[in-house]
Amino acid sequence: MKDNPIGFIPGLQNSIINYWNSLVESLPRIVLALIILVVFYYIAQYLSKLIKRRFLNADHDPLFVNFLSKTSKVILIIIGIIFAMQTMGLSGVAKGLLAGAGISAFIFGFAFKDIAENFLGGLILAFNRPFSLDDTIQIRDFTGHVKALNFRTTHIKTFDEKDVFLPNSIVVKEPVTNFTRDGQIRLDFVVGIAYEDNITEAISLIFKTIKPTATMIKEKEPFTVVEELATSTVNLRTYFWADTLDYKKGVLEIKSEIIRLVKEVLMKEGFSLPSDIQEIKWYDSKKPFPIDILNTKDDYPLNR
Repeated sequence: MKDNPIGFIPGLQNSIINYWNSLVESLPRIVLALIILVVFYYIAQYLSKLIKRRFLNADHDPLFVNFLSKTSKVILIIIGIIFAMQTMGLSGVAKGLLAGAGISAFIFGFAFKDIAENFLGGLILAFNRPFSLDDTIQIRDFTGHVKALNFRTTHIKTFDEKDVFLPNSIVVKEPVTNFTRDGQIRLDFVVGIAYEDNITEAISLIFKTIKPTATMIKEKEPFTVVEELATSTVNLRTYFWADTLDYKKGVLEIKSEIIRLVKEVLMKEGFSLPSDIQEIKWYDSKKPFPIDILNTKDDYPLNR
């Protein structure tokens, strides 16, 4: 009896028919699973937008609201995937994924340690809220405005226009200086007058000069105190408050303007702003000390 070269075709046909029948039987479950995925996706989208519309106002921190909307969206999509797998008859796989989460976390714990740590750090920052969107903060050597709080990093825009992405774990562990949380900051500067000048008059003059500008910033009066009797000057330290909502204009430019006004008014009223006294020591007393007096102004002769 000759071998039939196509004798395997009936077996192949039976296999294809069986797979087709299985596909047809599971087709409603597949369609239902896809519907569940789509429904959960749109629910996640709607919930994310609802959280932003409901809470994104003057009473809530935009940084916290954005982080909460992103987190809720991701969680709902994950739940939708699990339900879809159970609908398709892959409940064993879904349960295996859930049951194996602990094992996976143990196996990949070291590999994903930083990712998990930064995500938890983001949750802590979102609920603890040490800063808000556009706040001016300082972390380590980085100072700038907070632009975003992501799952892994905190985005800071520095004053020199650099985008710094700090891991959330570092932001949680490191000291954070918030310059704009209360909307005000106390600034100070030192000016030195001569010992012959009247200290009381200088303090009164400084107060009258900077009070109009400082009062416009905050309802706290500036004041000046004698800080030190230095080598060549009496150092006066002036304290005043500034508005930090706009850090550049409220702090840097205002401080520069006040220092300029104080310097000009003191010089105008005849106060000396002497330089530091320099002491020259000549240890070889047997040799004459060479001194050259240079007059660079030819139109001012000595006998004039």
